[in-house]
Amino acid sequence: MSQAAPPLPIAKGAREISILPKMANRHGLIAGATGTGKTVSLRVMAEQFSSIGVPVFMADVKGDLATISQPGGDNPKIIERIKNLKLEDFKFDAYPVVLWDVFGEKGHPLRATISEMGPLLLSRILNLNDTQSGVLNAVFKIADDNGLLLLDLKDLRSMLQFAGDNAARFKTEYGNISTASIGAIQRNLLILDGQGGDKFFGEPALDINDLIQTDSKGRGVVNIVMADRLMQSPSLYATFLLWLLAELFENLPEVGDPPKPKLVFFFDEAHLLFEGVPKALGDKIEQVVRLIRSKGVGVYFVTQNPIDIPDTILGQLGNRVQHALRAFSPKEQKAVKAAAETFRVNPKLNTTKAILELAVGEALISVQDEKGAPTVVEKAWVLPPHSRLGTLTPDEAAKLIRGSVLYGHYEKMVDRESAYEKLKAKAVQIQQEEAAAAETKKKKEPQSETEKMIGAAAKSAAHAIGSQLGRQIIRGVLGSIFGSKR
Repeated sequence: MSQAAPPLPIAKGAREISILPKMANRHGLIAGATGTGKTVSLRVMAEQFSSIGVPVFMADVKGDLATISQPGGDNPKIIERIKNLKLEDFKFDAYPVVLWDVFGEKGHPLRATISEMGPLLLSRILNLNDTQSGVLNAVFKIADDNGLLLLDLKDLRSMLQFAGDNAARFKTEYGNISTASIGAIQRNLLILDGQGGDKFFGEPALDINDLIQTDSKGRGVVNIVMADRLMQSPSLYATFLLWLLAELFENLPEVGDPPKPKLVFFFDEAHLLFEGVPKALGDKIEQVVRLIRSKGVGVYFVTQNPIDIPDTILGQLGNRVQHALRAFSPKEQKAVKAAAETFRVNPKLNTTKAILELAVGEALISVQDEKGAPTVVEKAWVLPPHSRLGTLTPDEAAKLIRGSVLYGHYEKMVDRESAYEKLKAKAVQIQQEEAAAAETKKKKEPQSETEKMIGAAAKSAAHAIGSQLGRQIIRGVLGSIFGSKR
């Protein structure tokens, strides 16, 4: 049996507040208005998980998380917090980091295949209606039944064209495949292509096990997706992270309640995951979040307000860090009250009032105890990070990428035979067969107008051969050709 990992201190108030590693896979929430300290809280938690050998995955949406790879130093605010909290043994440190980038510009390329993404998630990326989603599902089924791999966008485009061209043939088995729906999907694919979908979909696809690594010192690797450009396509960002969660859920074995998580997954800008989600997808998200705990994966949502998270999921988030919220309008006041009500009541603390008065770096915190019950909410200061705040220099980023054990594996895209190549080869074959048939038919037919006239005359004469007049005509014709014998 694995030895229990030590508690992970994340904040200090009247006492030191720590997350218990064996409860870290019960998920969590970091919430608060812009500029209240959410990013620092995320960084501190990631450092703590890494320090006990737990790999971390998170997206860097503002470009200020990758410096977790660099030791901290002379930041006046950090120095001040260290003094105020009387952290005598505090030491700055750096953590092992692997940079990823969907576009392959600021990190190792991150790819998925069309088949892995599946029609449900792809429908969301493409913003399809129910009818169009139904057609896309049918196209995926046709591809599966015919052994056609869907790896990249050109595979899917080819498959859509094939299904549209043979709609009448497929109608009985797969339902109606309308030309209008095919056209709408194709247009949306062109938009996705322009947003970088051509780089995201393909091979080599991400191997989930590459996210679950430790360094030579036994510290968990912090996997960071450089998402500043990806955030320009919010739907692609949210769907990509959801796909990653689904892949973890489907591929990792059941481990029950391990002494510490196998992986901790931070979902920044979490509200994007739930905006405008169809019911089928919403149910899928809830299922994954509920069940992935038994795979040893902890999911931590980072958002401005707890009400951004559906109640069915919010109730499963056992470790919570709530930074300050603003309440200038009746709607915002209601949101603050709702956020306060999600905590276990502390008789000594007016939670609603406290949320409005928290300073930057200060938070209301509740974690799960040994028995899995939430502790009463406490007011505390988030501990300072050990790593450097700010952004990476281009040289630092390049050094991280080239120094990674994964460097070179994902950098070159592979394009093996799939639906596009097979359908193209089939089209060429059909063209060749049609050309051969046309050539054969051409040889059998008269080659000129004169020949056509002679042929027609011969047919007419043949029909007339049975009559006396016909015989005379034939004799006359033959006689003119061969000459008369006298």
